[in-house]
Amino acid sequence: MIDFFNLAIKYLPELFMTALKYTLPLTAIAFFFGIILASITAIIRVAKLPQNEWAAAALQILKWLAAAYVWFFRSTPLLVQLFIVFYGLPNAHIALFQSAWVSAITVFSLNTGAYASETIRASIASVPEVQKQAAESLGMTSSQVYWNVVLPQAARISIPPLSNSLISLLKDTSLASVITIVEIFYLAQQIAAANYKVLSMYILVAMVYAFFTSILAIAQHYLEKYTSRFAQ
Repeated sequence: MIDFFNLAIKYLPELFMTALKYTLPLTAIAFFFGIILASITAIIRVAKLPQNEWAAAALQILKWLAAAYVWFFRSTPLLVQLFIVFYGLPNAHIALFQSAWVSAITVFSLNTGAYASETIRASIASVPEVQKQAAESLGMTSSQVYWNVVLPQAARISIPPLSNSLISLLKDTSLASVITIVEIFYLAQQIAAANYKVLSMYILVAMVYAFFTSILAIAQHYLEKYTSRFAQ
């Protein structure tokens, strides 16, 4: 126990600094782009086909592409996706993905976007049709109904599952260690290989992840509490 306490004093500051320098920025950047992708994908998938034949055909193609994108990233393991992008694409002479950071941000963003798009799509669909009809009866245009009635409610409904996606993404960044990004799990592996305190180091890493995920969970609670007042 004393040995573990000494290890914690020695290595926890370094693990926390690594988390602040690498893990949290990777999480934040990937989640930001993931939500943008998710919103675009969800809007495409819930959009109604217009009357114009060419516009309807174009939108239908976009719907198929969006569905294929969601299907692929939800049907394959995140680890496999990382290997395809970081190890596979450079082998196909796509030099951009030789960068571990570019590969990690790309994969985490696309993966998060696929899952979050289903959350946003379900949130949009959950807004009662009668509210849309009531807004239209007041003279609102379709775009006004969408922006002033549908999206605010959908955003509130989607907060809990999207927060869970953010927490999951934070933990999933540990997989970035397999493509040589020096985040906290990678650092712990290097330290454990040097001092042979494998169990203790992995427990310390778990503590660091638990600390940051707990902060996100607390923030989620207060955000839900704040936004739920608009539902009263």
